[in-house]
Amino acid sequence: QVQLVESGGGLVQPGGSLRLSCAASGSTFSINAIAWYRQAPGKQREYVAIINSGGTASFADSVKGRFTISRDNAKNTVYLQMNSLKPEDTAVYYCKAYGVARDYWGQGTQVTVSS
Repeated sequence: QVQLVESGGGLVQPGGSLRLSCAASGSTFSINAIAWYRQAPGKQREYVAIINSGGTASFADSVKGRFTISRDNAKNTVYLQMNSLKPEDTAVYYCKAYGVARDYWGQGTQVTVSS
């Protein structure tokens, strides 16, 4: 089993920055990659970014150049650095761990971009 806890969400003005954290615990050795997804009110959950165990990252087109993803293996934590935030980035952000046998989701953290 893997447990994921997101943190770092909040209210930020357009153009501002936030850093989200996804802390993993449990059978972390079984995780191949961790991704961030987001879900805005009334919309489907969408992919944001992913980083694999080797550190290779990729991003959705909507966040390329504004978001970065990194990992601290010693802390079993993945970070999503979000810069130049826009109102359309407002959503609940979830991290997802891709395990050997199954995938795991965190509970989400709210990000609101508004003036």
